[in-house]
Amino acid sequence: MRTADTTQRPDAGSDDPRPDFETFVRETEPRLSRALAAAYGFEDGRDATAEALAYAFEHWERLQNVANLPGYLFRVGQSSSRRRRQPVLFAVPDGGDHAFEPGLPAALAGLTQRQRLAVVLVHGYGYTLREVAELIGVRQTTVQNHLTRGLARLRLTLGVCDDDRS
Repeated sequence: MRTADTTQRPDAGSDDPRPDFETFVRETEPRLSRALAAAYGFEDGRDATAEALAYAFEHWERLQNVANLPGYLFRVGQSSSRRRRQPVLFAVPDGGDHAFEPGLPAALAGLTQRQRLAVVLVHGYGYTLREVAELIGVRQTTVQNHLTRGLARLRLTLGVCDDDRS
């Protein structure tokens, strides 16, 4: 027969910052991870996310008052990935059944980082322009410019005419 655990953890005090941090991570990590993966590829994006969240944990007391903390951590992730920066390559799964355009990974890799980030977050994950702008710390019009240029370059690379759009 199981009994209820009535012992309190030593870290369960009312001034414990961890519950706030854990809530922040649950809310922020998926979006931060997607943005960094869009910018640097899956592996490096995952590593950059982990490093940014580790930094946030270390400096949590100081960072709680940052106005746009996800955007700040995006920059931390960018900085941590600079030392291992390599061109982003998207793996194409083997097999003949593609659920996407087979040339898309190479075409995405041919975009600038900001164009790829805007295209993947807006069209791949459904972010709004405002959400992307807040996350990466730029104006909405800047995101719109990168999105427009990125889509135009994708269309050119993939040989899609404007008449083909529905």
